Amino acid sequence: MHNRVALFLFGNLMLLLISSCGVQKSLKDIPDVSNYNNDIPERVKINDTTYHAGNNFLTRNQFGLWELYVEGDPYQRGLVMGSLTRELIETQERVFLTKVNDLVPNKTWQGFLRSFLKWYNRKIYKHVQPEFKAEIYGVSKYGSDEFNSLATPYLRSLYLHSAHDIGHALQDLALVGCSSFAAWNEKTEDGSLLIARNFDFYAGDEFAEQKIIAFINPDSGNPYVSVTWGGFTGVTSGMNTAGLTITINASKSKIPLIAKTPISILSREILQYATTIEEAIAIAKKREVFVSETILIGSAKDGKAALIEVSPKNFGIYEVENSNQLICSNHFQSDTYEDDKRNSKSIEESHSKYRFDRMQEILKEDEGKMTVKDAVALLRNRKGLGDKKIGFGNEKALNQMLAHHGIVFKPESLEVWISANPYQMGEFVAYDLNKVFNNRENNPAETTLSILENVIPADPFLKTESYKNYEEYRIIERTIENAINNEVEVSEESLNNLQSKNPEYWKAHYLAGRYYYEYKRFDEALKAFKISKTKEITTLPDAENLERYIKKALRKLK
Repeated sequence: MHNRVALFLFGNLMLLLISSCGVQKSLKDIPDVSNYNNDIPERVKINDTTYHAGNNFLTRNQFGLWELYVEGDPYQRGLVMGSLTRELIETQERVFLTKVNDLVPNKTWQGFLRSFLKWYNRKIYKHVQPEFKAEIYGVSKYGSDEFNSLATPYLRSLYLHSAHDIGHALQDLALVGCSSFAAWNEKTEDGSLLIARNFDFYAGDEFAEQKIIAFINPDSGNPYVSVTWGGFTGVTSGMNTAGLTITINASKSKIPLIAKTPISILSREILQYATTIEEAIAIAKKREVFVSETILIGSAKDGKAALIEVSPKNFGIYEVENSNQLICSNHFQSDTYEDDKRNSKSIEESHSKYRFDRMQEILKEDEGKMTVKDAVALLRNRKGLGDKKIGFGNEKALNQMLAHHGIVFKPESLEVWISANPYQMGEFVAYDLNKVFNNRENNPAETTLSILENVIPADPFLKTESYKNYEEYRIIERTIENAINNEVEVSEESLNNLQSKNPEYWKAHYLAGRYYYEYKRFDEALKAFKISKTKEITTLPDAENLERYIKKALRKLK
């Protein structure tokens, strides 16, 4: 299994292993939608990439991003969302399910997971607000029957919203490497608040092909935009019309005893109902979560940003003093977690602190002149500290070459820029929430909601030989990992290309060494391991593991 497969994906797939007999307790919690409007307009197909249903619509813009506009009460929104995006929902489910055998190939282990998750999720429905359950229920009405043997569409949809949390908790692998920052006052060119983040997880190339930019206009609370995918109503990155932004960054967690409020649902509640940092904190305090997460809140009304650090047993707030910039990676910073051993271990062993320091380094270089274009350049930066070449795909880089999306917010002007494929290196497409949510009545099926004159061009790196080599390297890397895990021989050409296509990346040489070692070619293994040791290794456990293999190879050669 690719060791950077998103925790989100792993959780999704484990949840979908639940058999129908394992979820009967939750069947009694089918939402009561009798007070909501279930009379929705019929979906009308304009062409293969544009549909509308009354005042709601879905269209794919010239950059490959789906733009979705939905309004109404919770159940109505869900029904319309499901109707408009039914093909995208089916695609995303199929993408997840095709990964099951790769992630959990052992039938005995699958049986254990079914039993465990039957117990683990027994009360999760109690921690999702009725409004959001009604919306999810509406979406699920358009779920495919193809996967009903695993669970009903509603339960599959409900559980998918906690997949990030459950995968995070049960896997506890190297952290997903999300990086984010905020700058304001003298730290930006025009003095306004500027926020940017990479949402780094890899759930397969197909998963990221169908990104949806969702513009939700609810009957209560704030209209907002978020980056999402078919069937997902939670929020990982978003901004509302009050100029409040939210992004989430996973932190180190221990395995909790029971599933509670999914982070994506908490984020959604904050985005829909908060207009200030104080209001966001008040909402977060009301909900019980079951993993550790940092929530970066930016606020036009407050003119600054803050971190809400939540975990099953603690709650912390971090705000900078005597500074107008805030940096966030994957470890906690508030006094609440100062003596937290798990957090300290994460800082010491993971790549979180390295990326934190790299953002700090770049922001210092751009001090006083940070613009949207500068923020995009930071998100795309592929080098390590001191501009060191650390190999493409290294998790110590801000641009790990696997992001689902990059996003930049200017909350005070309600502007947002969202990346098109691939990763965060395609065009950053501009939107203005003032224009999106004004004059929507009888104005369906827009050609595009984007502001074309403000689009930031794709990264020129995409046209280089180095990028082409990296994409070839990714394929070879998976081939070699599969060969090592399944004792399959590969060609010498593949082994040579593994190292030559991405020569500065420690893992390229390490994998070559592992292959040679497994086939008792210890001289070649040792040579590859020693080259790997000279590169920027991602985490302390990786470095220790490499050192063990060097010692083992040396012993074999004696």
